Amino acid sequence: MKYSINEIAEILEVQVKCSSNIIIKYISVDSRRLLYAPNTLFFAIRGDVNNGHDYITSLYKRGVRAFVIDEYDDLYSEYEEACFFVVPNTINSLHRLMTFYRSCFSYPVLGITGSNGKTIVKEWLAQLLFPLMKIVRSPRSYNSQVGVPLSLALLEENDQLAIIEAGISKRGEMNSLQKMINPDFGILTNIGIAHDQNFSSREEKLKEKLKLFKDSKKIVVNSDDIETFNIACNVLGKERIYSWGKSKDADLVIYDLVSKDRHTTIKLKSLENTFNIEIPFIDKASIQNCLNCITFLLLINTDIEYIQKNIKMLRAVEMRLEIKEGINNCILVNDYYNSDIASIEYAIDLMKRQSNTKKKTIIISDFIESTIKIETLYHKLANILEVKGIDRIIGIGQSISKYIHLFKGEKKSYLSTNEFLLDFQKLSFKDEVILLRGARKFHFENLSNVLEKRAHRTVLEINLNAIEENLNFYRSLLKNNTKITVMVKAFSYGSGLVDIAKILEYNRVDFLAVAIADEGISLRNSGITTPIIVMNPEEYSFSKMIDKGLEPNIYSIEQLKIFSKALDSAGVRNYPIHIKLDTGMHRLGFIEEEIPSLVKCLKDNDRIKIRSIFSHLAGADDENLKDYTLEQLKIFKETSDILMQEFDYNILRHILNSAGIEAYNEYQYDMVRLGLGLYGISPLKTELSNVSTLKTTISQIKHVSKDDVVGYSCKGILSRESKIAVIPIGYADGFNRKLGNGVGSVLIKNKLAKTVGNICMDMCMVDVTDIQVEVGDEVIIFGEKNPVSILAEEIGTIPYEILTSVSERVKRVYISE
Repeated sequence: MKYSINEIAEILEVQVKCSSNIIIKYISVDSRRLLYAPNTLFFAIRGDVNNGHDYITSLYKRGVRAFVIDEYDDLYSEYEEACFFVVPNTINSLHRLMTFYRSCFSYPVLGITGSNGKTIVKEWLAQLLFPLMKIVRSPRSYNSQVGVPLSLALLEENDQLAIIEAGISKRGEMNSLQKMINPDFGILTNIGIAHDQNFSSREEKLKEKLKLFKDSKKIVVNSDDIETFNIACNVLGKERIYSWGKSKDADLVIYDLVSKDRHTTIKLKSLENTFNIEIPFIDKASIQNCLNCITFLLLINTDIEYIQKNIKMLRAVEMRLEIKEGINNCILVNDYYNSDIASIEYAIDLMKRQSNTKKKTIIISDFIESTIKIETLYHKLANILEVKGIDRIIGIGQSISKYIHLFKGEKKSYLSTNEFLLDFQKLSFKDEVILLRGARKFHFENLSNVLEKRAHRTVLEINLNAIEENLNFYRSLLKNNTKITVMVKAFSYGSGLVDIAKILEYNRVDFLAVAIADEGISLRNSGITTPIIVMNPEEYSFSKMIDKGLEPNIYSIEQLKIFSKALDSAGVRNYPIHIKLDTGMHRLGFIEEEIPSLVKCLKDNDRIKIRSIFSHLAGADDENLKDYTLEQLKIFKETSDILMQEFDYNILRHILNSAGIEAYNEYQYDMVRLGLGLYGISPLKTELSNVSTLKTTISQIKHVSKDDVVGYSCKGILSRESKIAVIPIGYADGFNRKLGNGVGSVLIKNKLAKTVGNICMDMCMVDVTDIQVEVGDEVIIFGEKNPVSILAEEIGTIPYEILTSVSERVKRVYISE
């Protein structure tokens, strides 16, 4: 992309007052992800959570000089070097610019849509076609109203095929995506249940997706999905459908399909050619995704022998980054198997969010699948790493070793991964955030093995994307000006205190809340600057809290006086506190009769300033307690009104917890407190994104006679000849002892296996007689397919207890898709 300011104005059809000769080469919609500021055009988008206009001042200070806005502020007149394009709607203008940009390229564009498999089909086609042509594709899952234009911005003249994803979640969204992408060809992947709630029927959702292919020449569709196929034929015209399936009328006919030993052999017929293709997958979803790829390759006249040879080498698409604890106080970010330059900024941004103070190191391999001239590629990479503030670069491979001199700062290169491993002991890795990013042939998993801190094989996997999705769900229920406090007490409900706080701070929550001062101090020591409320502050910690800027929950006159003395000793004035009212929970807080004494104590004290007044609902999740909840809400309003009228400054009010946000939304006041809902469990059974997956592996398999017993106290009584798997998780890890003796089940190979005998401290036994398993197979204790709520029900407790009981000796692994 390369446009002058006047050219941008002409494309957007707006006037611009600007004497600058800026050349626009990049577009941005996220102030946190800025690369080359002087050549960037920033679109200030108003979202449900953030408003891009709020970051114009900081962006100008960082060097951005071109902005697309929908409202001009007089403050902008001070920015003499800036150019402002004032438009009715910034997203529409972003779409307009990228529609024009897309029209400048004549090579074919493939559009992919569906409910599942879009990203995998895109990545597999890139793998298969890379040796034949220059491919540009959407990074990761950039398929939204914002992601698609960012993907199209990657198009360059020397490409030969663009593969662009398009995703929608509600009616009317596909029209603008279609205009931008304007695909010559299309692939319709599996249509599932995602976003069904936003459409009147599955048919309506499908027809919305099919709008992408309005002007496409040919569209690949699975004819075995009869309903989808018929609707596609009716909407698009049967002559434009290029189908695969078991029907003899399909363009690619499936004659036979046999899965064995992790491979599937498919007998196919295309035109007059009958041939076999072997793919390295056996699951239904992967087989369907492969068939979409094969059909498209045949559509563009790819040689059958080439397809047969190369599809055997397809590799599973790694859709996530892993964040792990490394050796010597390092943090390890695994993004190996992603080696394209288009998505490297995303990985670096995630890496930088892990720590503001640690040294930043990237270990990176040669680029294998790039369409850019090799020297140009490494110049571009060197510039990105310099701008992003990477301190040390370690290159692995012949190509990057040749161009290592282009990189600034500390640098070293090796011709192979083995050469690096031989030199590993001489290298010093300490107090660093290390990003691993390499092509599969370099086997960076071997690097991860030596850099990762050795730990228990049982892990709690935390999905950071799910955290963000759940946060945004609850934000969508709030007014634009309602603030949000997120509870991170109890090790963030078992998910990891600091790591969760970092992702929440990145997503600009207003407050974090912890149970005790030590939790808040840990956050401050880790660089967290978001305001922190301590819900249960203890006397001995007051001076440390003041030193770290932690804000106490004040719930009694005596406590208030003691805290005031601590402030007096520290010489601090106007320190923020939060007043807790007891409206019916009868735990902590002031009752109405104590308000006059509280007011007098506060008015006589210039050390303190009330930041918020709040209370806690006892039964917002229980419809049977609705009258009690409404009475609490009434008491809160009356009591807080009395308190607030005594002070002439703004005081926040909040009473809603996760259940309250959903059930009593009209009482959100100035702020809400989000707890369990963030972590994927709705007290009202709303479907949220699963955050935590506790998993382990099979250590040993034993064949036990029905006359024998299993485990301590001989409690494991068998009724048949049994196959027993031993797994390394016990009650010391948080797997409750009550789950033993068949009460609890774990998930192995998508089948439930009941516990046998008592749960031991460090391990337990499960019955796998009816499941084909091997040592090392994955075991899901709880997760999306074996919900933690089920585990809780089995032993008569609540999900809170299960989550917070997962021991800290269980390693937390953070993933980002």
